Amino acid sequence: MNGYFRDRADAGARLAQALPGNLAKEDVLVLALPRGGVPVGYAVAQALGGELDVLLVRKLGVPGQPELAMGAIASGGTLYINEQVRAAYHVGDEDFERVLAAERAELRRREKSYRGDRPPARLLGRTVIVVDDGIATGASMRTALLALRSGRPGRVIVAVPVAPADARARFADLADDFVSVHSPRDFAAVGQFYDDFGQVEDEEVHELLAESAKEPIR
Repeated sequence: MNGYFRDRADAGARLAQALPGNLAKEDVLVLALPRGGVPVGYAVAQALGGELDVLLVRKLGVPGQPELAMGAIASGGTLYINEQVRAAYHVGDEDFERVLAAERAELRRREKSYRGDRPPARLLGRTVIVVDDGIATGASMRTALLALRSGRPGRVIVAVPVAPADARARFADLADDFVSVHSPRDFAAVGQFYDDFGQVEDEEVHELLAESAKEPIR
């Protein structure tokens, strides 16, 4: 194995083992960031006997470098802008608004595709574990955490297989805990730590959400 994880399922299983041991006794909701976070979140939810749902976030990629986030949006209208990245890459208002409009349209499409008429999971007072397949800039995760505030969860844990060594400090103001299986100092991109980091398709997201809904919640 050249990467640190075989694939997202392997990463999710190892992430579940790294989480605090008392979580299986709590009212746990695992919120996965589609699409890459869903296979990871599915493994975590299975291990804990928790409910799985999605928290829809779209990265606002720098024009010409879509993997580099200059911000992100989430369900409910939450918008986060990384002004440092935007300034560093000289992204003007017109280009920014073009990216924003496209990602808002995609967010609406995914909400309809993944959830249909089903309402979002209950947040109030619950232990919420927000899962992705990794953190690079942190824009998507930060937007997700901001979007959670209105639901008043009891405890929020950020849980990812891999993140830069300094990532924990970035979320200290929004999360009660931060768990990462691997926190290297030499970090270029999330995909470098996976042997298989192929794109997760909508069909797989649908299948995992449907399968999780069949699992009895302990």
